[in-house]
Amino acid sequence: MSRAGSTVGAGVIRAALGMGVLLSAFWLAGCSADKPPPTPLEAYTPRIAGKQVWERSLGTPAPHLSVAVVEGRFLLASRSGEIVTLDATSGAELSRVSIRGRVLAGVGADSRFAAVVTDANELVVADAKQERWRIALPSPVVTAPLVAGGRVFLLAVDRSVSAYDVLDGRRLWTYARPGEPLALSQPGVLLPYKDTLLVGVGSRLVGLDPLQGTVRSDTLLATPRGTNEVERLADLVGPAARAGETVCVRSFQVAVGCLSAERASLLWSRNQGGFQGLAVDADQVYTADANDRISVWKRSSGDLAWTTERLRHRGLSAPLAVGSTVLFGDAEGWIHFLGRERGETQLRLPTDGSPVVAALVRSQTTVLAVTRKGGLFAFRPE
Repeated sequence: MSRAGSTVGAGVIRAALGMGVLLSAFWLAGCSADKPPPTPLEAYTPRIAGKQVWERSLGTPAPHLSVAVVEGRFLLASRSGEIVTLDATSGAELSRVSIRGRVLAGVGADSRFAAVVTDANELVVADAKQERWRIALPSPVVTAPLVAGGRVFLLAVDRSVSAYDVLDGRRLWTYARPGEPLALSQPGVLLPYKDTLLVGVGSRLVGLDPLQGTVRSDTLLATPRGTNEVERLADLVGPAARAGETVCVRSFQVAVGCLSAERASLLWSRNQGGFQGLAVDADQVYTADANDRISVWKRSSGDLAWTTERLRHRGLSAPLAVGSTVLFGDAEGWIHFLGRERGETQLRLPTDGSPVVAALVRSQTTVLAVTRKGGLFAFRPE
C-alpha cells in the first residue's frame, strides 16, 4: 500500500448522533492490492545546485506531525513524547522536552511555547524546559494546535474550534456549527490572517474573531457532490497556503481553489480529486491529485499553467514552493525539485528510503523533510 493510501487510511469519523464509529478509508484513496506501481524515475541532468546540509534522527514521528517553523528554528514531536527544537541552519539541538504520553498531533508553537495533542486526547503545552500544563479535550483532535497571541487554538475532528489561554489552559471560547454526518479524520485548515483566525469547517473557510470566537466571514470553496455520505465528504484539508491576501486550499476529493482573505470571497475553484495540501507562490498554485498527477494553476485566474504525470503513483507529499522550483517528497524518500515554469526535473535528492510523512517546510534557505523512519533531512537548493 502506498503512503497516500495509508495517510487517508487515518479514516473517517462518524460525528453525528454520538456514534463515534471509525470507518476504514482504504477504498477512499483507491488503495488495493492491484494499485498501479510507482512511475519509474526518469534519467535527468541536474539543472540547479543543491545538497543535504544536515541530518538528524527524531525517532518515530507523531502520526499527524506538523513541523513548526519559528524564528530560524524547527520544532517537531516524536511519537514517544519528545518535543525537539533544532536550529534550522545547523541542525543543532536547542532543546528537548519530554512529556507524559504518546503524541498524536503537533507541533504548534510561538517564540515561547509549543503545543501538542496526545493519544489520550489531551492538549499539552510546554516551554523550552518543561511541560507547563495539560487538559483533557472534549472532542478528538488530529490537527496541530495553533499558538498565537497568547492563546492556543484547536480544530477538532468534528470541526469545532476552541481557544485556550496559553499560560494556564483556561478555555476561553468554543465555536461549533451543525456538522455533516461524516467528518474526515485528517488534519484540517487552521491559520491566522492579520487579526482573524481562518478555519476549515466542512467545505467552508470560516473567519473567526480570535478574542471572542464570533464569525466574521464564511466562504464556500466547493459544493459536496455524490450519492452517499462518504462521496459527499468535502472537508478542507491542510496544509493550506497563503500568498499575500490570497489563501489557497484543497477540498477533500472535490476541488482546489483560492479565496481572498481580505474580502472573504471566492476567487476561483477547480475540480480536482485528492487529499493532500498544496503550495502557492506569487504566481502559481501547486497541487497533486490522488494519483499524484501534478497540476499547476495560475494564482490570479485559476487557469491551468501546466501538468505532468512523471511522478504518478509515487505517494507524493504536500508540495513546497521555493524560488524557481516546487518540491515534492515521495514514498521512497526522494525529494523532487521540479521547475516552476514547466515541471521538468531539476534536481533529485535522497533521504533514507522511507516515505516522507510530513509537509515539507523551510526556514529561509533551509528545507526540511521528515521520513517515516524518523529521519530529519535538511537541504539547501542553490
